[in-house]
Formats: sequence, C-alpha cells, structure tokens
Amino acid sequence: MEHKPNVIVDKTFEFSKRIITLYVNLKEDKIFELASQLFRCGTSIGANVEEAQAAQSKKDFISKMSISAKEARETRYWLRLLSETEITQLDVKYELKEIEEIINILTKIVKTSSGK
Repeated sequence: MEHKPNVIVDKTFEFSKRIITLYVNLKEDKIFELASQLFRCGTSIGANVEEAQAAQSKKDFISKMSISAKEARETRYWLRLLSETEITQLDVKYELKEIEEIINILTKIVKTSSGK
C-alpha cells in the first residue's frame, strides 16, 4: 500500500508507537491507571488525524483535527505527571518534546482550516 508523506499523519503514527512502548513499560512498573489513560489519549491523536484524511467535509476535517488537538493536550498532561512525579524512572523528555510539536502543528492546522 502506497503512503504519501504527510507530516502530521507520520508524526502522530510514530508518536503512537512510542506511546505503546511507554504503556508496556508502565504496566511492567505496575502503573496501570496512568498507563491506560496515556495509551487511550496518546494513540487517539493519530487515529483522529487518520480519520480526518477521509473527512466528508471541511467541517468534519476541522472537527477531527480539533479532537486530535484535545487528545494531544490530555496526553501532555499525563506525560507531565510522569515526568514531574517519582512514580517511575522512565524518561519521557523525548515524548514531551514531541507532543509539544504535535500540539503546535495541530493548532496551526485547525486555525488555518478554520480561517481564523
């Protein structure tokens, strides 16, 4: 299957893969609740971006991208909690940097698409 390069599609897919790995590591550390929250919202970003690629209208596209942006912000929240508490030794600096970039890109896409 041929895949045309798309920065946000590719970036969120790669981010989801990192979130899955982080999820597995958190489960091994017995941090179940936070692992589940992070898994849900962290992988939802890319899923909504992917759905937006087949949007039925501009409004639908903006809606899906807006949901992705909200999920990205929630993901940032959980990553910050992991980073700023001592419940795990896992380093999430890279994921925090990536989620900031994803939030910035999604925000720009929504604003540009909305004409705001």
